[in-house]
Amino acid sequence: MEQSTCFHCGDQCDVNVINLQGKMFCCNGCKTVFEIFSENNLNCYYDLQASPGAIPKEIEGKYDFLSQKNIIAKLIEFDNGSTQIVNLYIPHIHCSSCIWILENLNKLNKSISLSLVDFGKKTVRVHYNSETSSLKDIVELLNSIGYEPYISLEDFSAGKKHISRTLIYKLGIAGFAFGNVMFLSFPEYFEVGEYWLEQYKPLFRWLMFAFSLPVVFYAAQDYFFSAYKGLKAKILNIDVPIALGIVVLFLRSTIDIMFDLGSGFFDSLTGLVFFLLLGKFFQQKTYSFLSFERDYKSYFPIAITKISKEGIEEPIQVYDINKGDRLLIRNEELIPVDGILINGKAKIDYSFVTGESETVSKLSGDKLFAGGKQTSGVIEMEALKTVEQSYLTQLWSNDVFSKVKEDSFTTLTNLISKRFTIYILSIAFLATLFWLVVDSSKVMNVFTSVLIIACPCAVALAAPFTLGNMLRIFGKKKFYLKNTTVIEQLAAINTIIFDKTGTITSNKKNTAMYEGQVLSESEEVLLKNTLRGSNHPLSRSLYELLKENDIISLDQFEEHLGQGIQGVHQHNSIKIGSATFVGTRESSVLNTVVHISANSAYKGKFTFYNSYRKGLSKLFNTLKKYYDLAILSGDNEGELGNLKKILPAKTKLLFNQKPNDKLEYIKYHQSEGAKILMIGDGLNDAGALAQSNVGIALSENVNVFSPACDAILDANQFQKLDAFMKASKSAVNIVKWSFVLSFMYNIIGLYFAVTGQLAPVIAAILMPLSSISVVVLTTVATNFIGKKLE
Repeated sequence: MEQSTCFHCGDQCDVNVINLQGKMFCCNGCKTVFEIFSENNLNCYYDLQASPGAIPKEIEGKYDFLSQKNIIAKLIEFDNGSTQIVNLYIPHIHCSSCIWILENLNKLNKSISLSLVDFGKKTVRVHYNSETSSLKDIVELLNSIGYEPYISLEDFSAGKKHISRTLIYKLGIAGFAFGNVMFLSFPEYFEVGEYWLEQYKPLFRWLMFAFSLPVVFYAAQDYFFSAYKGLKAKILNIDVPIALGIVVLFLRSTIDIMFDLGSGFFDSLTGLVFFLLLGKFFQQKTYSFLSFERDYKSYFPIAITKISKEGIEEPIQVYDINKGDRLLIRNEELIPVDGILINGKAKIDYSFVTGESETVSKLSGDKLFAGGKQTSGVIEMEALKTVEQSYLTQLWSNDVFSKVKEDSFTTLTNLISKRFTIYILSIAFLATLFWLVVDSSKVMNVFTSVLIIACPCAVALAAPFTLGNMLRIFGKKKFYLKNTTVIEQLAAINTIIFDKTGTITSNKKNTAMYEGQVLSESEEVLLKNTLRGSNHPLSRSLYELLKENDIISLDQFEEHLGQGIQGVHQHNSIKIGSATFVGTRESSVLNTVVHISANSAYKGKFTFYNSYRKGLSKLFNTLKKYYDLAILSGDNEGELGNLKKILPAKTKLLFNQKPNDKLEYIKYHQSEGAKILMIGDGLNDAGALAQSNVGIALSENVNVFSPACDAILDANQFQKLDAFMKASKSAVNIVKWSFVLSFMYNIIGLYFAVTGQLAPVIAAILMPLSSISVVVLTTVATNFIGKKLE
């Protein structure tokens, strides 16, 4: 193993050094980038348009096994016939150069449309055109540029986990040196004047110098590398003042012992590095213990319909899906897991995965991939594996569907971090100039203490730990948010808009009465099977109320948002929905009504008698104290009288609202300054949910997974909406108080440092303690808020 400075990135790494044309490179990424630059006469890697060349002979034939379809099927994540996605583990990902070349593979192979690196996991996810390139081509390309993937048909996640012990080694060396330097400094501390001590004092000082060398050049090297890379990129990061403090202490101490000016500050130097590393170690342990990352066991309130061996349909949570389960996927539902199409006509929209909305037709026996959305009636599929929440969450957070929202805490944190180092360096130099005039003996302590004590880490950690822990707590309470920004947006809401059907009414307790011509047996079967394909709350209610019928495969199914659904089987057709949709005149009945026509002949109507959710009146009366409330319903005014009795005065009630009307209503009020929370279903209300500042889809045994919503709320937790809103505001207040605490800490610490009352070693102890205290405070406070939600 050799250590050297890389010609391309300037990094110093304990890896095998590559020598090319007399130039040293830390890894294949840097070497390849340089080679491509040279061959193509380029100054910028992103101008690269040429191929890196033919596949080297030594790897020809090595990956022939990747031409076998059964092996490809096990390795790829997605395949729609033209686009394939594979996630490859590459152990040799090392530095920024590696990321540059791996994320620009499309310059080397035009069949590659996208490649994304996860540096922490050392993986690259590659999207490529399977009609012009194969998985074998992609792997050979990676190998040819020095990034051989680790390919295993088994689960190789255990192989990816590499516990780095570098920090522990550095901490051990710094601790050992610090202890010995302290021991050798005792005569200096107590000013012992024994002859034999005086005789060996120079030796003791040079021994202290020797002990400090591995501390400065090994244990503290991360601070130097980070500071160097920051300065190289013209960024003043927080490691710049720390590295500067270490350098100043070391040089001053070395000069002191060389010219016999004193014993130097080797005790402060080694102690400083030791406590900085110790603080970093405890920070890592604390963050790991208090980790707020969503794990696979977090609650994700999405239901899916399972068909038992007896043919019984029952809703289950996605986590309960097992390999071999038979699943029913309705129109507009997301496919939660890879599977095989068994029955029905599948038209799958894979825009969730690829960003392209073109539908793909699938036949019985074809493979379906998780993330696709069925767009043409009901299908049945067999699950090939269990659900991976990480994959669903990744789809939900896809940039293709993300809304542009201002995250003020992130903005504030970035602003503080950006200016912080400049201010600290200014204070340090001004304080140094002052003490040079007043008392030069304190200059070193003051300069170093100012650089060390002030740290923006506590400020930077306040928001992610507070909001992140709140995200986890909400998830456990069956309120699942897309990301932490949603909490901040919830805290700013001043207007709440509700849909009526399926939102403030319960699908489980609805009753309906039929008026009209008696339906024939074939019409009843067609009605039941058409309803089976829809996710609309009224469709689900009516489907549950009708008696069991034979399951048939529809020849055609169409769902018209805000109007109704239509099914065709053989020569028979049926329409279910509004009066105008089925071809009759609107009646004056003041109730929720669903009309039916068969083969263009009007048959009758189902009149629904709504059952409102438990605690609705109490919830609205509580919310009305703090928010403007409105109900936008697509139904007629039949429930107006009942709603006026249940809901508080001045609640806006608007009926006969089509999906586009709801969207325009929200747009208008937003232009007037309203911050709107919309609560509805993920189907009819998709446009309104997307337009609102925060959109919540209510889940009641329905697959409502949609990119339009910012959150999913289990229907059983509906009455706790006000508690979730209060908790969001409390979380934001915790962040603000954490900022205040961080600023107070820095101001007080700087006061003692500038006035010469704080030793560098004490500053090194206090700096990480501030970060740990903020993290612990925010975690305890948010956990306390979580207790109130029970």
